[in-house]
Amino acid sequence: MPRPLKPRTIGVVPEICHFKPRGVPAKKLKTVGITLDEFEAIRLADYEGLSHEEAAVLMNVSRPTFSRLVEKARVKVAGFLVNGNQLVIDGGNIEFDPDRACVKCKENMPEKRMERRKRSCGIITGCVEEETELTDAQV
Repeated sequence: MPRPLKPRTIGVVPEICHFKPRGVPAKKLKTVGITLDEFEAIRLADYEGLSHEEAAVLMNVSRPTFSRLVEKARVKVAGFLVNGNQLVIDGGNIEFDPDRACVKCKENMPEKRMERRKRSCGIITGCVEEETELTDAQV
């Protein structure tokens, strides 16, 4: 009997979960599905630009497990694009943690990412927008 899977922690649920080529009825398309943890892995590695080590910590998995998730998701997304299939993002063994990170300002992200933050957004508690004052010379 295999060991039960440990839930993966995600911070963002996608707003849009279905993608398909325009002009082709969904009935005629093969469906490719990626799980929410695979979506989160791609988001952290490719969109946010985190290292596999940093992203694995955020998802509460080991680095090799994170690498497998990213690879699996990339193959599925590439198949979706190349073959013109329908993509559905759903399911997976996940735990949702909305307080883990603010998507706009990277609050609670690893320190390396915090240094690159330019503005705070006010979405999560303690995250306040920095105000810049214009001097007469700048106006």
